[in-house]
Amino acid sequence: MSVLLEVCVDSAEGLEAAVTGGAQRIELCSALDVGGLTPSRGLMALAAKAPVPVYAMIRPRAGDFIFDAASRDVMLADIDAARESGLAGVVLGASLGDGRLDVGLLALLAEQSHGMGRTLHRAFDLVPDTDEALEQAIGLGFERILTSGLAVKAQDGMGVLRRLAGQSAGRITIMAGSGITPVNVAHIVAGTSVAEVHTSCRLPVTFVDEALVGFGFAARQQYRTSSVVVGEMREALAAL
Repeated sequence: MSVLLEVCVDSAEGLEAAVTGGAQRIELCSALDVGGLTPSRGLMALAAKAPVPVYAMIRPRAGDFIFDAASRDVMLADIDAARESGLAGVVLGASLGDGRLDVGLLALLAEQSHGMGRTLHRAFDLVPDTDEALEQAIGLGFERILTSGLAVKAQDGMGVLRRLAGQSAGRITIMAGSGITPVNVAHIVAGTSVAEVHTSCRLPVTFVDEALVGFGFAARQQYRTSSVVVGEMREALAAL
């Protein structure tokens, strides 16, 4: 069974570590500690040189996925930036007030990204009806849905992931994400039959420069992409 590994990164150093470790696709972000925001144009340009496909997160702020007209315009411009940088695709998501997908806005974003690959992000995990949202994602032309099966961690959403993988019936790819590690990835894949997995492969790093922490320039607890963990993920998937 061949399962693709996507690694999310939010820095030049993380990008290098992911590629070195063997990531097969990159989700490019800033601010992974809040779930990932749109990366800078400079980071997009650097990532376009990577030997694997890179998809840019298009998310203009932290918080919910309910976007007003101003945020919509920012997202449209950011899609243009990703295209102009030469990236392979974009990662999109938008919600209505009741948690359902904002199909109108997503259709506009999909039109703006025509010709690029498209992933629907974990706004999907907030929907009240997964059957409806799955069909909407297919109708909008998304290649895949990144989801934890509506749970905080994918391991706790395996039942939903398994059902989605079956219902997708080759029409769209289900990519499991959130809390996936080299230790649990084989169990999650075997129990869900997902075709792709998404993970940050980060390790905690304690920042000890008291001046930088004191000024607020750095958090004491940080996380950095590890090429070793990426390699361990590839090995675990290859053994399936």
